[in-house]
Amino acid sequence: MVTFASARSAYCPPIPETPEDLDLPHGLVVDLVLRRTYTTGHSTLQGLSQALKLSPILMENIFRELRAEQLIEVKGMLGNDYSFVLTQNGRKLAGERFQICHYAGAAPVSIRQYHKATKIQAAKVKIDRRSLRQAFSDLVLTDRLLDQLGPAIISQSSIFMYGPTGSGKTSLAERMLRVYQDAILVPYAVEVDRQIIQLYDPVVHDTIQTPDQEIDPRWVLCRRPCVVAGGELTPNMLELRLDEATGIYAAPIQMKANNGILVIDDFGRQLMSPRELLNRWIVPLDRRVDYLSLRYGVKFQIPFETLVVFATNLDPRELADEAFLRRLQNKVFVEAVEPELFDEIFRRVASARNVPYEPDSAEYLRKLCYREGSMELRACYPADICGILAAIANYEGRQARASKEDLERAVALYFTQT
Repeated sequence: MVTFASARSAYCPPIPETPEDLDLPHGLVVDLVLRRTYTTGHSTLQGLSQALKLSPILMENIFRELRAEQLIEVKGMLGNDYSFVLTQNGRKLAGERFQICHYAGAAPVSIRQYHKATKIQAAKVKIDRRSLRQAFSDLVLTDRLLDQLGPAIISQSSIFMYGPTGSGKTSLAERMLRVYQDAILVPYAVEVDRQIIQLYDPVVHDTIQTPDQEIDPRWVLCRRPCVVAGGELTPNMLELRLDEATGIYAAPIQMKANNGILVIDDFGRQLMSPRELLNRWIVPLDRRVDYLSLRYGVKFQIPFETLVVFATNLDPRELADEAFLRRLQNKVFVEAVEPELFDEIFRRVASARNVPYEPDSAEYLRKLCYREGSMELRACYPADICGILAAIANYEGRQARASKEDLERAVALYFTQT
């Protein structure tokens, strides 16, 4: 497995020391300083440098500029640092800027830099059956399935996984992230036409602590992201969302998933129709770019460097036409499990959950599943049944066990009666 303690990204932007290095409109940077000072009251150069992720040299230059324009005044010294506040004119100007946009966090990176970084950090995967089995070591999979997944993941194109419900498609999709052997840099925010788009999301981006101080602090070192969107997916989640109260844009899910994986789970059961979603992504899947629009109509391009995994238990022919299915170059059928695999899954789950079982418990569970009308064995059955066994034991104040009696009770609760 991957060790991230010393992980580095392929993209290593140096710390900006001049306004040109920032590649941002100068007025936007000044506004950030004014808004930050406006919201905090007293400020210091060191405090602003840390909050805005700007170098001390840049902060000192902006400080001198604002002081010369009589927008800030020095109140004293804290060691070798200045303590200052906004003047009356400074508060007036900062208040006006604050009404337009409340953002006062880390300085953004330009959309040009974001394009460059995303392309450089595009995933390059090298795996074989052995390493892929290791990545999926907590699942019981056939060589046939691994040999379909391997080339599909290496291609970094879209993957369409289909098959009966409960066959493990979502589990497979979420574990694909394990094949990546590196880390990426994600910006806190991106600037487009002087607008701020918040990109870094602690829910999505798992940060890695690193002692390396030679990287532009406007970027965060993270594991590659995996974003999962299920039935809750709506069209507005694929577009920029402006918070009217703060004037800050939130990045759509495909932008947050760049350089990682985007899983569309239960495809076909979203609030938006499959055709609407597929039409929205015909160009991004084909050309690796997407187009977003600001509130006032300015349209711009973003990279679409994400591995999109569609997982569904519906018939593919009912979800998309031939033209779109052709664009989904990798189609992986995740079938129901064979008896021997089912037994191994049961033994692993029972052992992991400390549920004692008898030598023939797995076989007995299989027979019960068939008896209750299940024509196929699903990978989800053992975990679901063990969960019910634990609930039965908790109800009766005893240890869970996979006895024939308890398996009968659990299966009766699990399957619908006909």
